[in-house]
Amino acid sequence: MEAVTAIRRMGGLGTRAALIQATSRAEVDRALRAEAVVRVGHGRYALAEVDAAPTTAHAMNAVLCLTSAALHHEWEVKALPEKPHVLVPRKRNVPRRWRDAVVLHRRDLEPDEIDGPATSRELTLVQCLRLLPYDEALVIADSALRAGEVATLRRAAMLVRGRGQTKAREVAQRASAESANAFESVTRAICHSVPGLDVEPQVVISTPHCWARPDLVDRDRRIVVECESYEWHGNRAGFRKDVRRYTLLTSEGWTVLRFTWEDVMFRADWVREVLIRTLAGDTQTLVGRLDARAA
Repeated sequence: MEAVTAIRRMGGLGTRAALIQATSRAEVDRALRAEAVVRVGHGRYALAEVDAAPTTAHAMNAVLCLTSAALHHEWEVKALPEKPHVLVPRKRNVPRRWRDAVVLHRRDLEPDEIDGPATSRELTLVQCLRLLPYDEALVIADSALRAGEVATLRRAAMLVRGRGQTKAREVAQRASAESANAFESVTRAICHSVPGLDVEPQVVISTPHCWARPDLVDRDRRIVVECESYEWHGNRAGFRKDVRRYTLLTSEGWTVLRFTWEDVMFRADWVREVLIRTLAGDTQTLVGRLDARAA
């Protein structure tokens, strides 16, 4: 179903308006009737597998943690976990049938570290910042900021000690509520791995001839990175608007790079290589200009 694909690309959660924009009203309603997508709140939807995770945790007297807890708190993730991540006390014996059904983690919890069927927001962020790869942690941190958890993220980063501390502080420092979705967050994470590239999300570029708000912008290098998804630009009017915007940006001296969801999620090394080559070319051009002026 198109609606299932769309909400999966949104990080497992999405609003009805966003799903309709990405597909159609009829497609969203069809997914709801088939129970592939379920309503989890007013105007909020999730994949059925996400909605079922709390039931699994409750049945085995555990709590959701890591990406499964993030989803419970309505934060987007880079990719849905194949099995729910659940947390049990260190010495508890877990029957084989449950061990096969979940990704099991062990830790003794204090009462204030539990929020319903999941770890608290603060502990969820602590664990995600410490244990997840940089790009996955950044997706969740960005989403938490969009949900208003500024102080919670700051506290969580300070609570991480020892292993993972440096990465946790970096993720928290670079996280941004301006990043629109998981796709943009993962793209920005790749950009962070490129020395010399400094991108900001959703920067307005305004000139007498062009107005644009690209996904990611390096102001100094005049580089624009766009996260292209057919679901959002699949109609003729949207396509025409995009082409005009990219043409005007190029005419204004900006380098425009466009990456698809598939390349960002599954070919990150290739995306990084393209960014490095672009940056190298930009540096050579800049040096050439300086040499010409000196001559």
